[in-house]
Amino acid sequence: MIDILVEGIANVDEGFKLLFSANPFPGYQAEIIGLRSEYNGHWYYWNKNNLQGWLCPALLKYFREPPNKIYCKAESLYSSGRPHLIY
Repeated sequence: MIDILVEGIANVDEGFKLLFSANPFPGYQAEIIGLRSEYNGHWYYWNKNNLQGWLCPALLKYFREPPNKIYCKAESLYSSGRPHLIY
């Protein structure tokens, strides 16, 4: 799934930003839909590309509960010509 999101990003081997939200935002690339819980993680489905992916329990560091949908977008670290801080 990430391989598709980062296609076309220059210098992606140096890293990238992944923006995600439980709500749609301008320019999002993917809408993934929650399927089920398993091993404390959660399976999501990307309808557009017929892909499933498992998100580990760290998902709950960003959301109180696993969202029904997650909207996401990958961007270059160098969108302004300088690297962004990574935390």
